[in-house]
Amino acid sequence: QVQLVESGGGLVQAGGSLKLSCAASGRTFNTYGMGWFRQAPGKEREFVAAISTSGSSTYYGDFVKGRFAISRDNAKNTVYLQMNSLKPEDTAVYYCAADQLRTLLAGPTSVRYWGQGTQVTVSS
Repeated sequence: QVQLVESGGGLVQAGGSLKLSCAASGRTFNTYGMGWFRQAPGKEREFVAAISTSGSSTYYGDFVKGRFAISRDNAKNTVYLQMNSLKPEDTAVYYCAADQLRTLLAGPTSVRYWGQGTQVTVSS
């Protein structure tokens, strides 16, 4: 019903930046809240950021500490995650997700739509 395709991952040095993109197709994009989660090897999938359907409200995981910013462009059916001041501990597969905002904020287990994930590797 909804397809999410991520891009923008890669290898960066500590302190660098990356901007992830997630293009949505299928159901009307602005019907959903959008979010980002990440999963490092051997760790649980964790919440990174979420944004409301209009883009007026954003939410972040505690570890972000102002380094990341989520945004959306409804005209392009795309959500972004700007990541600055990257640290080696940010290394993970990053997944975009779509669902009701309340569901995204509740954690990953009940989220309906997922992208395929994109690898982010931060070297020291």
